[in-house]
Amino acid sequence: MLLSLSWLRTWCCLSVLVMPLGLVNDSLAEDAPDDLQWSIIAPLAPQTLLLDGTLIDDLMVVVGERGHVLLSEDMGNTWEQVRVPTRATLTGVFFSDRENGWAVGHDAVIIKTSDGGATWTRVHFAPDEERPLLDVWFEDSSHGIVIGAYGYFLETFDGGETWEDRFFEVVGDDEAADETDEEEKEVSIADMMDFLDDEDPISDLHLNDIRSAPDGALFLAAEAGHIFRSDDVGETWKELPSPYEGSFYGTLPLGENSLLVYGLRGNLFYSADGGQSWQQIDVNTDAIFMGGAIVDGSPAVVGLGGTLLVAESTSGGPPVFSLLQQENRKALATLMPGNSGELILIGENGVNTIVPGQSASSGDAP
Repeated sequence: MLLSLSWLRTWCCLSVLVMPLGLVNDSLAEDAPDDLQWSIIAPLAPQTLLLDGTLIDDLMVVVGERGHVLLSEDMGNTWEQVRVPTRATLTGVFFSDRENGWAVGHDAVIIKTSDGGATWTRVHFAPDEERPLLDVWFEDSSHGIVIGAYGYFLETFDGGETWEDRFFEVVGDDEAADETDEEEKEVSIADMMDFLDDEDPISDLHLNDIRSAPDGALFLAAEAGHIFRSDDVGETWKELPSPYEGSFYGTLPLGENSLLVYGLRGNLFYSADGGQSWQQIDVNTDAIFMGGAIVDGSPAVVGLGGTLLVAESTSGGPPVFSLLQQENRKALATLMPGNSGELILIGENGVNTIVPGQSASSGDAP
């Protein structure tokens, strides 16, 4: 599949395949910490590159290139762009409730809203580090975690007003947690990855996705076959057995201790025991999977080349998926449930609503 150079630059989590993460389009980057630039309202923003979205109550929020933040309160029928204090590419968004939300992206930018996305403030910005942030998760309106490239791991306990580079204990398994202090290590996320695999230099490892399961467990998908789990809201982490050595771009908790993990070359795996063992799911594609969501109680996964997998059956075992290849072959980053039977697809072609098996309709401005 042929992709333009500018498109590849924005897919920072695929950078190991195409170019260093530091090569971000200068025209989109902010120049200095004190140079606050606001996004520009663009009538065609719903049709530009968008990389993540979230649904909380009746509010949909989608983010993407040039600091675009779009809101919908009618399940994706219409979209309104709001101005935010960055023009950097935004890669992740999360709302803890209807009012409080955060978005993260290139230049290590973090922006925050306390009024349902109507207004935003910038609460973190570190372009000199040249490490984009890739995902964000919050336990509530106070405690949150942000992850990114080259082992970037930040945590806040005050709703994002201040952030700290996390240091925490690493345990190999439940047994290790009960052993002596000499066998426990308090290290940064960078040291944690070095400790787990000396052959993987931390400068090459990216933390791509963080998700919470219904039982409260956190799962972190990373590069080079790394999957981590936390059972204490991120205070400590342990590495899970990995079913392959390639990069993972996300996990999708399903409930009842089951989850999916997905990555390169059509690799999609299912676990029924919280990540202790894995079973590969056969899918009729070798696409790179980029995102997933639960839609009407069933999992769906999207990826490059317009790849869309929708589960036909989840009866107590690995989901059985149907491949619904989108005709335009545009890359998909994630998806959300729409109105009954509809899917909201987010990616290279902006935000689009489809009924599986029918053609997509582009998002409209109000």
